[in-house]
Amino acid sequence: MILSRIRPLLAKVGINGFLLSLFTAIFLGWLFPTFGSIDSGFPWKIIINLGIGLVFFFYGVKLNPVQLRTGLKNWKLHLLIQLTTFLLFPALVWVFLKISPWIPDDFRLGISYLSVLPSTVSASVVMVSIARGNIPAAIFNASISSLIGVVITPAWMGILGEASGIPIDFTSTLIELTFKVILPVLAGLALHAVIFPRIARQISKLKYLDQSVIMVIVYTSFAQSFAQEVFSPYRIATLFMISISMLGLFFLVWLLVSSLSKMLGFQLEDRITALFCGSKKSLVQGVVIGKIIFPDPAILGLVLLPLMLYHIQQLIAGSVIASWFERKNKA
Repeated sequence: MILSRIRPLLAKVGINGFLLSLFTAIFLGWLFPTFGSIDSGFPWKIIINLGIGLVFFFYGVKLNPVQLRTGLKNWKLHLLIQLTTFLLFPALVWVFLKISPWIPDDFRLGISYLSVLPSTVSASVVMVSIARGNIPAAIFNASISSLIGVVITPAWMGILGEASGIPIDFTSTLIELTFKVILPVLAGLALHAVIFPRIARQISKLKYLDQSVIMVIVYTSFAQSFAQEVFSPYRIATLFMISISMLGLFFLVWLLVSSLSKMLGFQLEDRITALFCGSKKSLVQGVVIGKIIFPDPAILGLVLLPLMLYHIQQLIAGSVIASWFERKNKA
């Protein structure tokens, strides 16, 4: 009975096909590590770089400048969501890692990286819609978060990476992100009025481009990790503990955002938007930006694992909560 209700919600945020594809990409990385490694001779780097450029170009095309300007009015809600995403979340994770001795050192960088990522776009908007929250504010914040994250995420990692013993050159990373991410987004935004009307009916199909690029990056990253036997020292129990920790982190952020939005006197629809946008982290941004920040595929495989575990659980938990809000609002 419960599963029959949850399944359509999970399908709406892409948990079925996409996550199955991600697990398939990891399995293929384990099965064929040599082909996906940097020594294979296959032009993976060229394919990935072109894919990243196209993903962010079409992301810019989808942005509506008029909606972005209109969305600035509800500034208190936007400020809470962005501060939660880029300040409160990293602070919580910093404290969390200090009191979590059971998390191996090799996964701490990935959890720190997770904490400084922007909010996801599609899942946040879909869940806010299901829960009957403020949809325009959700669209605005998810879009702005993605743009801000291009600069804030590598800046944070320049600090956190050095603390973890993996130095990250912020200047060179930002230059590379400018060419691979920022310029394609600006080009897409500039051509919004020309291209968007022509592809509006097919816009939903662009998710397959995003997902294909992500799967290629995940496959090559995990293939290199398996080729170098990066995961061999860890047991299934370790991964289970990290998974439980990510779920606990999700609910901790949820409770804090809920308390803050009530203290600020937000209406229910704005509280719903703050909860879903503030607690989500983008797998798309995490994978494509991570490929630039962590050029070593073996390191990237370790970094992406906590993000993928968090992503799976934020979709499942978020869908259940969105369904609860929907029933509550109907009542």
